[in-house]
Amino acid sequence: MKVNKLCYLWKWIFLIFIFIFMGCVGPSLYSVNIYYDADQAAIPAYLKADKTSGAIISVAEFTDTRQMDDRLVIGRVTESDGTKVLLLPKNVKATKAVANGIKEYLRKAGYKVPNKIEQWNLKEQNMPQGVANILIGGNIEELEISCLKGFPTNSCKTNIKLTFVFADVTKGKILYEGKVESNYSKEYALFSEEVLGEQAGIALGDAIEKLFTEKMVAQKLKEAIAR
Repeated sequence: MKVNKLCYLWKWIFLIFIFIFMGCVGPSLYSVNIYYDADQAAIPAYLKADKTSGAIISVAEFTDTRQMDDRLVIGRVTESDGTKVLLLPKNVKATKAVANGIKEYLRKAGYKVPNKIEQWNLKEQNMPQGVANILIGGNIEELEISCLKGFPTNSCKTNIKLTFVFADVTKGKILYEGKVESNYSKEYALFSEEVLGEQAGIALGDAIEKLFTEKMVAQKLKEAIAR
């Protein structure tokens, strides 16, 4: 009986050591979904599509122009012991996540936007031909999600800087170029990959909404559609 109790005790001690060891060994990386939900976006009246318009707007995958060795990396998490862990996109690359966000916003505004994401290097001579009248593309100049784990809260911030280009596909001409930037920070009591995804989604949505709520951008878009 004593032998059985001793064995039982050693098993529990062994399991406790395993849990302690697993708790000390942090994750090798984090991965998040970057997604902007345009359902809650407030579309300004001057941007909304004319219901009689048959214009089609295509969106190209953005190009990542950040000056870094591995452009798949979108941020870092600093653990409580000072260790820095890389943050990567989970299902969709950042370049496509930006394009998807723009597509959803334009659809919410009432425009016809194909599902297909085009490929374009922002050169007029390489503009993809298709059914669209207008093409939107651009570059990711900055994208950094950083989070510092601590107690009692975790400090997270996201910085995004985009360049964007509007082009008239029928004429093969670039119509407008501009830049937009977004910074978002928040303290979280609990840390998770979902929290990091929320950070990215809010910052991306803010950048997209800033882009299209500029009256100059809306004017250029309307003028191109009216041609």
